[in-house]
Amino acid sequence: MTVEHTGGGDLPLGPVDPLVVPRYAGPGTFARLPRLDQVDRCDVAIWGVPFDSGVTYRPGARFGPAAIRAGSRLARGYHPGLDVHPFRDQQVADAGDAGVTPFDLSAAIAQIEAGARGLLADVPHLVTLGGDHTVALPVLRAVHARYGPVGLVHFDAHLDTWDTYFGAAYTHGTPFRRAFEEGLLAPHRCAHVGIRGPLFSPEDLADDAGFGFTIVGAFDYLTRSPADVAADLVARVGDAPVYVSIDVDVMDPAHAPGTGTPEAGGLTSRELLATLRALDGVHLVGADVVEVAPAYDHAELTAIAASNVIYDLLGLFARQGRG
Repeated sequence: MTVEHTGGGDLPLGPVDPLVVPRYAGPGTFARLPRLDQVDRCDVAIWGVPFDSGVTYRPGARFGPAAIRAGSRLARGYHPGLDVHPFRDQQVADAGDAGVTPFDLSAAIAQIEAGARGLLADVPHLVTLGGDHTVALPVLRAVHARYGPVGLVHFDAHLDTWDTYFGAAYTHGTPFRRAFEEGLLAPHRCAHVGIRGPLFSPEDLADDAGFGFTIVGAFDYLTRSPADVAADLVARVGDAPVYVSIDVDVMDPAHAPGTGTPEAGGLTSRELLATLRALDGVHLVGADVVEVAPAYDHAELTAIAASNVIYDLLGLFARQGRG
């Protein structure tokens, strides 16, 4: 494999060199990075969870990890916005996909948790490619086992703190209520960003506040800059370890049509990326990007946006590791 860096000494093994192998060729890993089994150490692992049995509307996010990886081929070595080399300043590798049953929700959640725990036993940081938002709960369980209660910055059109759907306690609309109930979240260190659209009742907001969340609505961006929003988020999480969970439907369907529950009036991809970059300085320990459903995508808009979100997350990890 031709790579940008040879991995000699302490130098990380990087992506395939795009000046040698064209971007449309080469391995199908995220950003054409090495596989986890090809590196001696890893600072951040990219892990796919192709699972969508927890959706309540349109399925298809099981194909999200493959689509995100395909959309990542334009990633380059230097991130000027954060002034880091995400693949040179740290070792990033692709851990492949979890083997998850599509037929048994409880079994799938257990499989995802076991897989995440196994990876986090050897790798300090995990970025998960969904899959629907159900996957956040088992990953948070594994992150909690390593880091304790975490602050949560949740980008989404929806709260995802509902109790049940059709009597089911585990769906893509319930992960953060379950996370609160299980003590996975640091009290009053959690925030939703990009919330909009109709709710079932006013009690949804009352319940959510009771779980210790604050809300930055999508329409707040009409009067607030991404930097201003991010400053409040940084103050909110303080020095707690932080997990960032990003449902691509936080973006307007004009920017991310390929998702299962689209809502009009969302963030632009630029607003989302600018908010993420301004989180520089938080103690980031893990992240996920979920709900990419490529069957509804157009010209890979959603997959490309999602891959850029992950690239920015890797930039934040690189700056953190640089101290």
